[in-house]
Amino acid sequence: MTNVIHGSKNVYADMEFSDTEEMLVKAKLVTKIRQIIKDRGWTQKQAGKVLGMPQPKLSRMFAGEFCGISEAKMLDCLARLGRDVQIVIGPETNRPDAGHVDVVFAA
Repeated sequence: MTNVIHGSKNVYADMEFSDTEEMLVKAKLVTKIRQIIKDRGWTQKQAGKVLGMPQPKLSRMFAGEFCGISEAKMLDCLARLGRDVQIVIGPETNRPDAGHVDVVFAA
């Protein structure tokens, strides 16, 4: 019989990384950046010119190596790709899951 361990919604927390929410936010942003570049049929070199990022750094980002790349830089990348980026601060709540950062992409 196989034991199944159900994880949370954050694989980084399940793997006991530090800064788990930041890692999850960055992973979501990178996934979107990568998808836009793929949909446009760009090479990493072409994308790097538009994003103001050297191709090797872009490649590392796509491989999940987020150290040295801030959330602000990733948001800038999305803006350079023609996406509107909005930061919305919600009201204070008493929910147990309140006080976290999430990424939501509009349709």
